[in-house]
Amino acid sequence: MSDSQNPQWTETIGSSHSLFDLNLKEVWKYKDLVYMFVKRDFVSSFKQTILGPIWFFINPIFTTVVYLVIFGNIAKLSTDGAPKILFYLAGITLWNYFSSCLSATSNVFTANAGIFGKVYFPRLIMPLSIVFSNLMKLGVQMLLFLVVFFYYLLKGEVHPNLWILATPLLIALMAIFALGLGMIFSSLTTKYRDLQMLLSFGISLYMYATPVIYPTSALKGVFKTVAFYNPLTGIFECFKYAWLGVGDFNAMMLMISTVIIFVILAIGTVIFNKVEKGFMDTV
Repeated sequence: MSDSQNPQWTETIGSSHSLFDLNLKEVWKYKDLVYMFVKRDFVSSFKQTILGPIWFFINPIFTTVVYLVIFGNIAKLSTDGAPKILFYLAGITLWNYFSSCLSATSNVFTANAGIFGKVYFPRLIMPLSIVFSNLMKLGVQMLLFLVVFFYYLLKGEVHPNLWILATPLLIALMAIFALGLGMIFSSLTTKYRDLQMLLSFGISLYMYATPVIYPTSALKGVFKTVAFYNPLTGIFECFKYAWLGVGDFNAMMLMISTVIIFVILAIGTVIFNKVEKGFMDTV
């Protein structure tokens, strides 16, 4: 057989990073692209809307009012003595960030298949840009939370403590958790599109398994044990304890949350890196 019939390749193009590698060095080289995607996401969210970024305030305000009526006045759920409005607003502010990040990152491959098929850049840039763009929305909603917080602080109805300094860490842990779960689901939805609809339903249920509208002190028995190992429980309880001075938070809860979150990030990284090499064949 001649050489023309049995060609010998001189170069092979392939991925050189390991499955556990987030490839952050290469992502840093494309930091301008991250900025462009963040700007795009922020602008497109309110393009052709009348109120624009004001929706950042309207959403948590309306949701807080609904929770106040249903869970505070009708169901009469405990808030551990904290002002109900501030208690619900604290939970909603954190939950909106986590759920938005998870929902958006869970369909990164399918939603951006057109871009991925035309030009190369580190695929991790897309979920990272989603996490950062939602940070901007979180920042705006935190302003609303701070306004209400200082109102009750001046009235002497809340008692913050030094755990407030851990707030950036709590937000970072939420972002990492959403990124890890999002990479897992975005990888799986390239083959199983049904998971996208299942995830939307699952996120709604997950909110009720997280102390958004109730404190963990209101849980008993097996429900409290399950909540203890929910990665978001330590984050939410620490935030409320830090700012409102209520709850049965302890450092062990946050340590458990941190360990679980980084395990999920590792799993998500492996699956994401494995799928990104050939996902264009399935989307």
